Amino acid sequence: MDHAEEAAHRATFAVVVDNEPGVLHRVVGLFAARGYNIESLTVAETDRRAHTSRITIVTSGTNEILDQIRAQLQKMVSAREVHDVTRDPLGIERELALVKVKGSGAERVEALRVSDIFRAKVVDTTHESFVFEVTGAPSKIDKFIDLMRPLGLVELSRTGVLSITRGAAE
Repeated sequence: MDHAEEAAHRATFAVVVDNEPGVLHRVVGLFAARGYNIESLTVAETDRRAHTSRITIVTSGTNEILDQIRAQLQKMVSAREVHDVTRDPLGIERELALVKVKGSGAERVEALRVSDIFRAKVVDTTHESFVFEVTGAPSKIDKFIDLMRPLGLVELSRTGVLSITRGAAE
């Protein structure tokens, strides 16, 4: 198969960076300058003493493009570590979503039933609506949202993907 026919696939990169002004801008700029899309982006300080943050980026591309992205991220002066979680058999990806559903009668009962199946928590309830908190793999979140749409989904907020590797090793 030549590169023109190679299918794009999803990748999750975990990048440990110096926690300083402009780092996120440079990372996002790297993607924008090359025309690569960021499907999910999360960032937070992870070690106050070491002054580092972790940026988790989900993107798509051919193997060649994903290798280029990884190489460009590794070249960044402020990047201390770049890990392709997708290629790591010990990688874990999770996401959190808050999902507001408005409904009454049968739709309300069905929304509660679906939330129970997905182990979603009810974090707010009124006579007309629920707010559910659901966590899990991105595909689980997608399926939960798909099932809630016909039941009256009115608002949605997602954290973006978080990732880590299993086991005691760093």
